[in-house]
This record gives sequence, C-alpha cells and structure tokens, in this order.
Amino acid sequence: MNKLFIAFALLLFNCNSSAQKPKSAASSNFKINKTEAQWQAQLSDMEFIVLRQAGTERAFSSPLNKNYAEGVYVCKACETPLFKSEHKYDSGSGWPSFDREIKGNVAFSTDKDLGYTRTEEHCATCGGHLGHVFNDGPKKTTGKRHCINGVALTFIPKE
Repeated sequence: MNKLFIAFALLLFNCNSSAQKPKSAASSNFKINKTEAQWQAQLSDMEFIVLRQAGTERAFSSPLNKNYAEGVYVCKACETPLFKSEHKYDSGSGWPSFDREIKGNVAFSTDKDLGYTRTEEHCATCGGHLGHVFNDGPKKTTGKRHCINGVALTFIPKE
C-alpha cells in the first residue's frame, strides 16, 4: 500500500500540464522570425507576455478600448495592418472589439487552454497573439466579436 501511495504521489507532483507553461508563439510559420531575446528587447514586458506568450491584459485597461478615431490598428510587434476603425465597436467586454479583420493579415488557430475550444487570433506576419474571436458580435454585420488585447495593437490615425 505504501509503494502504491508513493508512486501516486510522485506521479501527481511530476505531472506538468501545458496550461501551466506560458505559450510561445511559433516563429517558423511566419514571415518575421526573431528569437525570444530579440522580441524581449523590442517589446515591453506586458507586450511580450501578450504577443509572445499568449497572455491577456486586464479588462478595461487599454486606452484603445474607447478609441473611436478614424484610422487603422496595426500589430505592435511588426506594424502589419490588422483592423480598420470603421469595424470597431463597443462590445462591453473591456477589450477593443471589431466585427471583422483585414483579410489575410490575421491568422487563426484553436485554443483549448481553458478547457473549452476557442478560436485564437495571431498576426499573420509575426505570429503575435492578438486575442480571440467569438460568434456573439453584431448580428447586423458579421456576427463576430474579435476580442483583442489593446497592448498588442498600435493605432495609426487617418491623415
């Protein structure tokens, strides 16, 4: 009985799920490839956590959440245009939300980190994590809600 208990305890304490480890954006599938050290040197701590480790900024913390000026939202890491201001809306979620992306500039993958399946969004150029897309957006347009971390974006006002 003692041997069984010890074996179970060792197994329990040596298990390491992928949810416990920060995810790193895969670099080999994207046009821009940098080492983690290069990304860390370029990005702030929070930008690195979100863009390179698929973290999430605190809700209602981004100044871009309530930004409704005309312009384009680009990737903070590589400046790829991702979302247009005319597709931005207030979802009430606490993160900048858009009803559509700029086609071809956003890549999608499946995320099961929280125990259920979500569609994760990445910059198609550098692989940076942006957020997730849900099917609870405006019914009059696309029905999609691209829920995006503001720290992953730079806003470029229309000239």
